Amino acid sequence: MSNHIIVTTGIYDAIKDTLRRKKVSMPEEKRLAEELRKAKQVLRRELPADVVTVNRKVTIKDHTQNFEHEYIFVASSKAKPVKNKYSILSDIALATVGYRVGDIIDWPFKDGERKIEILKVESCHG
Repeated sequence: MSNHIIVTTGIYDAIKDTLRRKKVSMPEEKRLAEELRKAKQVLRRELPADVVTVNRKVTIKDHTQNFEHEYIFVASSKAKPVKNKYSILSDIALATVGYRVGDIIDWPFKDGERKIEILKVESCHG
């Protein structure tokens, strides 16, 4: 389990803006603010390939609800959930962004605390 998330400065700023706009629940806001305080910011080219970020296909196992799902995280303007493309600022993306393959995260989703694991991260474009 990573002890801090790794994000690009752009993603860091987008999450900060989401917090400022109160777009998340109080438990999520508290958790995100805590994670951003410890986050390591890197340039896009320095971001390891196994870290969840924008333009990556991510396979997640939800241990609480016992299912696996693949998400493609894209810029908010390109989100199309019917095509499995989710905004990097969606609930599931905010819960996993900056984490790596193998990390298990307890996250305060709006419908309650869930334990999720990152199984696979692959590069993809749009």
